[in-house]
Amino acid sequence: MDTDKLLDTIARTWDAGVTPALLDYIAIPCESPAFDPQWQANGHMDRAVELMMDWARDKLGGLPDASVEAIRLPGRTPVIFIDIPGDDASAPVLVYGHLDKQPPMEGWAPGRGAWTPTLEGERLYGRGGADDGYAIFSAITAVLALREQGVAHARCTILIEACEESGSADLPHYIDHLAPRLGAPAVVVVLDANCGNYDQLWMTTSLRGQVAGTLTVRVLDEGMHSGDASGVVPSSFRIARLLLSRIEDPASGEIVPSFHVSIPEARTAQAARAGAALGADVHRQLPLHGATKPVADDAETLLLNRAWRPQLAVIGIDGLPGVASAAAVMQPATSLKLSLRLPPTLDPRAAARQLKALLESDPPYGCEASFRVDMVSEGWHAPPVAPWLQATLDRASTIAFGRPSALIGGGGGIPFLAMLGERFPEAQFVVTGVLGPQSNAHGPNEFLHIPAAKRVTAAVAQVLHDASTSVARPHASIQRHQPAPHLASRTSI
Repeated sequence: MDTDKLLDTIARTWDAGVTPALLDYIAIPCESPAFDPQWQANGHMDRAVELMMDWARDKLGGLPDASVEAIRLPGRTPVIFIDIPGDDASAPVLVYGHLDKQPPMEGWAPGRGAWTPTLEGERLYGRGGADDGYAIFSAITAVLALREQGVAHARCTILIEACEESGSADLPHYIDHLAPRLGAPAVVVVLDANCGNYDQLWMTTSLRGQVAGTLTVRVLDEGMHSGDASGVVPSSFRIARLLLSRIEDPASGEIVPSFHVSIPEARTAQAARAGAALGADVHRQLPLHGATKPVADDAETLLLNRAWRPQLAVIGIDGLPGVASAAAVMQPATSLKLSLRLPPTLDPRAAARQLKALLESDPPYGCEASFRVDMVSEGWHAPPVAPWLQATLDRASTIAFGRPSALIGGGGGIPFLAMLGERFPEAQFVVTGVLGPQSNAHGPNEFLHIPAAKRVTAAVAQVLHDASTSVARPHASIQRHQPAPHLASRTSI
């Protein structure tokens, strides 16, 4: 394989085809169902699906045995499923991405907006480009770059879902539905992760689980003049603070021991190496205000905090009026939306039960304290990397970035990874992405770093190429879908 030619082809395809398509995609407000319950009636999800399918059909039109489909199970968000044949002797590679988006949020810089794509130098601003609308374009571009040179690649299946930002509740049903056609992937490539910098290929080794829920403390049946009630009625907000201290030390932020696990030695060593490579960039990339400092001085501690230690965040509040409209009234109740991030290997269901018990038992002053569990998601811990794949990743990173690959633990969660790990226990996982310094996924001024995306595309190409010679296809039969007479056909189920 001519690697210089590969990189040149990928760069040209991105500049001429991918970037314009992403500009159109970012402009579509296809919010995830959790944020747009009327997504079907609004039609934005269908617009995003059609845009991606049209692009895929155009680019893959010269491959008559490839198939591009939108699949719709009743009552569920759609998925895009693409099947590109490769070396029949090798096991397939599954590439995953998603097209649904987080809500817009406030705080975008002038001229930018969630649905207003803005290209500023190497950065493409707008919601969803990096998280992770680029995935389908990257995967197809990688295949086409290999095809242009006539070099071998493994069969590539691409699965793009539309409810990842809502917890991927629909995805298991599609995995079941597509099981005969997916077969047993040798490698699962997930293009929805963070990177420590834009200078090398970063592989995510773990992701945290999470329990999210709503704590409500009620002390009154209706609001009362604070001059009459304060000093007699306990503050619902103060009680909520007391209850949170059962979970988190208010001075240090340390979570009680029962939510911790023993961190594997290999992950501690990886955090030390990543910390040495990144240094203060671990926290400098964050928009810390003024003289605000991180919770620790050394990068290794910060990386392990983010990847392996439980952390509590209050991410929403009800019961208190805005400052401008606040009156001298003691509010009857306070509700806090809590997010407790969990170590990758901790059972989130057991953690949810314990969290509920800690917050509800023996409430101060006999008030009403309740905790409603809104979401439980599994963490994920990557299986050991096969020697051939580690060599491939180092080769890919050196070719594309000029530096070897690096390992990092992820602070967020991708709920479906645990499910895919159970479904495909023999598969290798390549969890990577372009969410690097300041890219601010889910927040204002989210951007895609285009040079990094091009290089990640080259890495995907290397994985597809090497998988064709390194992993033999299992003897178990795989049911292949026969494509329709023309690639532009669209299957709805």
